[in-house]
Amino acid sequence: MSTSAIQNKETASDARVGQVDLKLEVITIPVSDVDRSKEFYTRLGWRLDADFSNGDERAIQFTPPGSPGSIHFGKPSQGVPGSAQGMFLVVSDIQAARDDLLRRGAQVSEVFHFANAPAPFGGFVGGLAPDRGSYGSYAAFKDPDGNGWLLQEVTTRFPGRVAGDTTYASVGDLAQALRRAEAAHGEYETRIGQRHADWPSWYAAYMVAEQSGEEPPR
Repeated sequence: MSTSAIQNKETASDARVGQVDLKLEVITIPVSDVDRSKEFYTRLGWRLDADFSNGDERAIQFTPPGSPGSIHFGKPSQGVPGSAQGMFLVVSDIQAARDDLLRRGAQVSEVFHFANAPAPFGGFVGGLAPDRGSYGSYAAFKDPDGNGWLLQEVTTRFPGRVAGDTTYASVGDLAQALRRAEAAHGEYETRIGQRHADWPSWYAAYMVAEQSGEEPPR
């Protein structure tokens, strides 16, 4: 085979490799008591996907509501219990998410933001992010071993963050998106000084732009 043919074959192979999706689907968290952790995440309303046993070994998987990714924990523990920190749970309404977790028995911090938001710089400041900016508001809680979770409110994605079709992980997320579109459309009608009849198209454009990070209709 000629040198050019080999190079073309390697280039084609590289291109195929570059097109393979690498989807982060599961993270493993270390726990000291499998049954206690199972009870905790069940109480939070997370979906139990698997509970396998083999002698003294155990493997459990849970999926948070509306999440494409899951958590694993089991026996023996994969690491020091409580050492998993800074795991993000993205929510469309941080106050509603916090209230739900509190009702389910989790000890959740007050909502806070960072002084130099939306990046996590400058230290904690109590309350929602200024103008409730997307990516800016947080709350924190821990599981019984001290593994740390962060709620982060995301309503509008950074440009280029979402590609492809517009999708919503749950009915609640879709409902929140419709409410935001409704509020923005009301402001639009106030600016133009009349009723806008084709509100479905306006809503659709706003919701797609919000997910893709593009400039929404004004």
